[in-house]
Order: sequence, then C-alpha cells, then structure tokens
Amino acid sequence: EETMGALASIVQQGKALYVGISNYGPEQTRAAHELLAGMGVPLLIHQPRYSMLDRVPEDGLLDEIERLGIGCIVYSPLAQGLLTDRYLGTTGDALPGSSRAATGGSLDGSSITATYLDLAAGLAEVGRERGQSIAQLALSWVLRDDRVTSAIIGASSVAQLEQNVAAIDGRKLSTEHAERIESLLAAYLDQ
Repeated sequence: EETMGALASIVQQGKALYVGISNYGPEQTRAAHELLAGMGVPLLIHQPRYSMLDRVPEDGLLDEIERLGIGCIVYSPLAQGLLTDRYLGTTGDALPGSSRAATGGSLDGSSITATYLDLAAGLAEVGRERGQSIAQLALSWVLRDDRVTSAIIGASSVAQLEQNVAAIDGRKLSTEHAERIESLLAAYLDQ
C-alpha cells in the first residue's frame, strides 16, 4: 500500500506519467492494480524476469497480466548470456576471457556444465534450422507469447544489439521447433 501510494503520488504530482512494477507475483500484481485504480492511477506495465531458463511468470503471472490488461516487458531474456552462442564448445576450464562466466560478474562459471553445453548445442541446432543464433531463438521464444509486449535486451556491442534486434524478423516458432525446445529445456531443467 505504501509503495503504490508513493507511485500514485508521483504521477499525481506530474513527476511521472505512468506506473509500472517489477517482479511482483500474480497476487501482488492484482493488489497493486486494485490499489492504484482506487487512486485513479492506471498500472500500465509489469517487468518480470523471463527466459527459457526462468519460467516463473508462467505460473499465473502472465495470465494475471493479461486479465488486468497490463503490458509485460520481460528482462533477462538471454539468461545473463547463457542463451547465446558465447559458450558453445567451451568448458568451465576454458571460458571466453571477457565473458560474464569468466569474470565472475552476474554469472557464475559453474553454470557452464556438460548439461548446459548439451542444451546450448541443441538450441543452436534449432536456431540454425530457423536461420537464427541462440540469442535470436531465445528472443523469438519469449516474444512468441502475445502477453509479452517487449523484451529488454542487453548488449555489449553494436554488433550484439543488431543481432538481437534481427530476432524481430524471425518467423513464428513452428509447433515442431517449439516442441523440440521444450524437450531440450525439460532435459536441462530436470538435471
């Protein structure tokens, strides 16, 4: 209540035009929407973390967002770089020197396991069939759901940005590709 009151106050004072929230569960999202509506301030956007490897929003949040008519801008759709070509063919002992996993930043090098490398190889194969990199495939995957308005992508170079934006031009995932991706993810997530 206090947070929604502060957000409403900021809008009512003209310091912001819109209100958005991030990382709220379905029940919290519904409560935030109701509180803001009672103060005459619409809740326009929700920003959850969502990727092939982090599917928590599928546990009711995407349904609630749709029901309430709220936009959804997902972040970390490339799972901190795990859903890129960056680590294909590497091992924990030979990580690319400037990678997040090697520098100990937001990704731990222990994430680059044999099971992960199998997943990356499988996703790369599906991507090749579609004319996409793993990153483009991962972005196409999160954007396949009409409840997802957009995705926030991070890029460390213009080339990465251009490659990621090219995912918009990719064709819709076929049932066959979607099923193969689900099979690869099930094997990885069940490890």
